[in-house]
Amino acid sequence: MKLTANQLKLLAMVTMTLDHLGVQLFPGALWLRVIGRLAMPIYAWMIAEGCAHTRDRKQYLLRLAGLALVCQLVYFFAMGSLFQCILVTFTLSVLVIYAIDSGSSAKAALALCAALFVTVFLPRLLPGTDFAVDYSIWGVLLPVAVYLADTKPRKLLSAAVLLALLAVDYGGVQWYGLAALLPLALYDGTRGKARIKWLFYLYYPLHLVAIYGISLIL
Repeated sequence: MKLTANQLKLLAMVTMTLDHLGVQLFPGALWLRVIGRLAMPIYAWMIAEGCAHTRDRKQYLLRLAGLALVCQLVYFFAMGSLFQCILVTFTLSVLVIYAIDSGSSAKAALALCAALFVTVFLPRLLPGTDFAVDYSIWGVLLPVAVYLADTKPRKLLSAAVLLALLAVDYGGVQWYGLAALLPLALYDGTRGKARIKWLFYLYYPLHLVAIYGISLIL
């Protein structure tokens, strides 16, 4: 059995939705959070693939960063939250990857230090707020580690190490994120026949708005 990128992203969409339903509507349903641990590692792998195969790196980064900005504005004005969503995490990942690929060790070091500052140190400098970057530095480094590995076994190993470090740091259900390695091991390296790129970009903010709206009604 093999899985295309589209199929993996659809799996990530479903598990992500279940996870967010668990957070907003069914906080006692731990099984929803467990299933939801599959989403982030799959998306992180696809971010690495996107950096490797996109025809326009600038547009790829701008799409991701632009959508992240829209989501953050919604978070702030709807809930007064400074929490930085996974799109911000992955935007930092792409910036680090591009800096490494630039061939400049100074740029790579600067990008890594900037990511570390934003994810680890800045939250400590903003006490009394909910500022944090989703999955912290481990979420930023996961796509980077996958991107830099040159073979599929090494990519899987790199992902396993980063997911284990994330689980050690966060604890709890994060250990179930390692289960994402199974569907990722079935990835055949192809995109899939359907051109549904924008579905994946638009679904994230739309499903959050829908779930938040339902939570207000209930």
